[in-house]
Amino acid sequence: MKNLVAYITSGYPEKTFSIDLALALGENGVDTLELGVAFSDPVADGPLIEKANHKALELGFKFSHLLEISEAVAPKVDTMWMGYFNSFYQQNMDQLIPHARSLGVNGLIIPDLPHEEALAYKDLFDTNNISNISFVAPTDTEQRIEEIVRDAKKFIYMVAYTGITGSGVSEDLQPFLHSIKKHTKTPVYVGFGVNQKTAKEKVKGADGVIVGSAFIEILLKENLNYTQKIQECSQLAQIIKNEINS
Repeated sequence: MKNLVAYITSGYPEKTFSIDLALALGENGVDTLELGVAFSDPVADGPLIEKANHKALELGFKFSHLLEISEAVAPKVDTMWMGYFNSFYQQNMDQLIPHARSLGVNGLIIPDLPHEEALAYKDLFDTNNISNISFVAPTDTEQRIEEIVRDAKKFIYMVAYTGITGSGVSEDLQPFLHSIKKHTKTPVYVGFGVNQKTAKEKVKGADGVIVGSAFIEILLKENLNYTQKIQECSQLAQIIKNEINS
């Protein structure tokens, strides 16, 4: 069974909605939830996620809201935090990582923390049994891929192309997948540009997909109420989960 990871922007449009949506996604095919931490300059994300980040901040998102959402969701859905390093660093990593563990959070996804800098926190993550997800990009050399995936935990985030999330570029991922898998037994999940139209093709040879912009597009629809947004996201999760396993 191939896995579906879903990203949502925490606190957008508000905290209780995020909790309800997260729990609904967990009941409709999502294996792992990425709770996004709103940030003013989300450099790895496309325009949809960037817009949701900015709207969440405008509506008063605070890091404490992420903790409250996690407390409600993590006991029921495999939960990770996705955000930019400054958001976590400002909370004091030595205190934050044990707190994440106490809430039931299983990992962090930090796209702007290079592998070499992440090594400084390896013991902290390992001691608390929290995964710090490794990213591998098409621009990485064979030697660097081997180094990055050597101690990878939970799954490897395979960037499907060089760019930003949500742009849906099509390309042959098989040579890239092969170069990763020959160095690791850790599952490889494909991210960037995955939606209901591309999921079946992108998951070939991989162990799962990571979907963000497709869910956020629904959350940004102003003509839908909260119940309708949750229903559409749940249906999308079901469709993608079926696509990647059919």
